[in-house]
Amino acid sequence: MKKQLLTTLAGVALAATVSTAQAEEIVVGGKNFTEQLILADMTTTYLENLGYDVEKRDGMGTTILRRAQLNGQVDLYWGYTGTSLITFNKVTEDLSREETYQRVKKLDAEKGLVWLEPSDANNTYALAMREADAEQRGIETISDLAAAINSGETLTLASNAEFYSRDDGLRPLQETYGFEFGRANVKQMDFGLTLPTLADKNVDVAMATATDGRIPAFDLVILEDDKGFFPAYALTPVVREEVLEANPKLAEQLNKLSALIDDETMAKLNARVDVDQETIEHVATDFLKQHDLL
Repeated sequence: MKKQLLTTLAGVALAATVSTAQAEEIVVGGKNFTEQLILADMTTTYLENLGYDVEKRDGMGTTILRRAQLNGQVDLYWGYTGTSLITFNKVTEDLSREETYQRVKKLDAEKGLVWLEPSDANNTYALAMREADAEQRGIETISDLAAAINSGETLTLASNAEFYSRDDGLRPLQETYGFEFGRANVKQMDFGLTLPTLADKNVDVAMATATDGRIPAFDLVILEDDKGFFPAYALTPVVREEVLEANPKLAEQLNKLSALIDDETMAKLNARVDVDQETIEHVATDFLKQHDLL
């Protein structure tokens, strides 16, 4: 009888432990630009609707967010495979999209981070020009841009501080293509201002990301990365392993959301905020409703 009682009590204690683990708050992180703000809000609303207790902490810089996740202050966010590969894991090999994902998945698993199923959105860095200007100058590729600068043309670049200093940013890009804008010709500014500054003809080239909805809206064109410098940046939910263990259904639920996102979808969502001036909350909620996730 005593043994049976102890067994029962142990079972109750175990159930309580599991229940507590599952009931713990999940912290959703996000970076400080439109795409990340949309995804953080969308994920928070989605998980809350599924019954999770969720806190959203967005608006962070890349390095700060990564550190917060490693420290357990953030449980999940939407990462980019190329960023983890190069910036955090210092891998410089030329890898395919799938190879990049598999390498990052393996390396980050050693740190307690799980990369779930990648979406079909590849938000790689890019260089943009005004379409009419690029056509007039005969620039279609980054090699064309390099040739123009090396022939004596002075072109100015709008860049944020992160792209200017990243291991997959401006300096190694220029080394790969054999040209240099020159320090005086690089105008540093917030990421959200690079494309408007280009569209307003205050610079000739701007750093961009491939899923930015303002590119077609502003009549801009992305220069072809003909030497394949930029790695794949597959947009993927990244979750701390212990959080997945405490919430057995979470991986499947996040993978379901990831499967709905591709380049075109993400660009349209971004454009609704940056061009049409809809609120992030409305865009995120509307997307979830359209896909019967609310």
